[in-house]
Amino acid sequence: MTPKANLCIKNIGQLATPVGSSARKGKEAMGALKVIEGAAVIVENGIITFVGKESELPSALPQGCKVLDAGGNALLPGFVDSHTHLVFGGYREDEFQWRLAGDSYMSIMERGGGIAKTMQLTRSTSEDSLTESALAHLKAMLSMGVTTVEAKSGYGMQTETELKQLRVTRRLQEIQPVALFSTFMGAHDIPPEYKGRNMAYIEYIIEDMLPRVKEEGLAEACDIFTEKGVFNHEETIRLLTAAKEMGFALKMHADEIVPFGGAELAASLGCLSADHLLRISDKGIHDLAEGNTVATLLPLTAFSLKAEYAPARKMIDSGCAVALASDLNPGSCFSASTPLLMALATIYMGMTIEETLTALTLNGAAALHRADRIGSIEVGKEGDFALLRMPNYKFLSYHFGMNLVDATIKGGVVYRNEIEQE
Repeated sequence: MTPKANLCIKNIGQLATPVGSSARKGKEAMGALKVIEGAAVIVENGIITFVGKESELPSALPQGCKVLDAGGNALLPGFVDSHTHLVFGGYREDEFQWRLAGDSYMSIMERGGGIAKTMQLTRSTSEDSLTESALAHLKAMLSMGVTTVEAKSGYGMQTETELKQLRVTRRLQEIQPVALFSTFMGAHDIPPEYKGRNMAYIEYIIEDMLPRVKEEGLAEACDIFTEKGVFNHEETIRLLTAAKEMGFALKMHADEIVPFGGAELAASLGCLSADHLLRISDKGIHDLAEGNTVATLLPLTAFSLKAEYAPARKMIDSGCAVALASDLNPGSCFSASTPLLMALATIYMGMTIEETLTALTLNGAAALHRADRIGSIEVGKEGDFALLRMPNYKFLSYHFGMNLVDATIKGGVVYRNEIEQE
């Protein structure tokens, strides 16, 4: 379990946060940050109890309260990475070089690459090894200010391996501080044993995998890769309807490779989020803006694939709630770099730094159905923060690609970073 503590943070040069308990939608709301100069924060037993000017601090601090001097630097909400494939076996470094040399997706598959390779490696990797690998990624993410991470399964595509991935996620929550949101994604691809029998595989997921996941309490949400050549609308509706009936929240990989009506379908099904959206249609944008489904964009993946970025500016201007996440995985995006993600969002996707900060905090929390608990610095929410070594949040885009986090605070517990000061 994540430890909790009493903490008072003083001498905050600038506190910057979105506010609210739901996703911020559109340009005005996503760009609105509450900024307090000369701020202080109190956390009691992991929960924020005071946010305001340091001059307004209560005269008596909670018993056993530690004091952290922010050194006149900026304090932000802890970052939320709301889309990762955290637990996987092996790597695909050769495949990355093949892609850079111009090999197509199909040719890489023919050479033994792609999701099928990771599936085989994950099936053969022990829980201990999977835990060790994922733990290293979480430590790196914590150092970049990330306090909550979504972790998907999906590299088993058979019951026992899917359960193994999800059990690793549960184990990770017990041994390190980053909060984890577990998502079951047995429908990541079609395993070789079910090639050409998509609906039969969907029924196998519904009849065998989902009940086991539910029985062990291993996941909060169910995801599916809705895409041409993977799972179509009929198959998606069948799985997600069954998952919803079992009490799972819903998510979708949508409109990544071709316009496929995925965003529209996600909105109609009431999904928490529709993710990727590089090829989203105008109607898809409209439907997301009209509904409550968060549009989770993954610029690191587009960067890695040298693909066109999702139309973030158009989506925000149209009234969508946009979140940003890393998509850490061993194939299309072997990175969880929050600094690079911010640089891509602000420099190449047309997002302001205020919108980017909202997308990485409150809207990411909403994509995990946790906006009532995390994602902003407000009384009653969890004491999760990223303390920068710079005086204001605008340095996040200005000093691009650099990790500017001096300390990450989770539930009032301080995790100092060992970063060489410039």
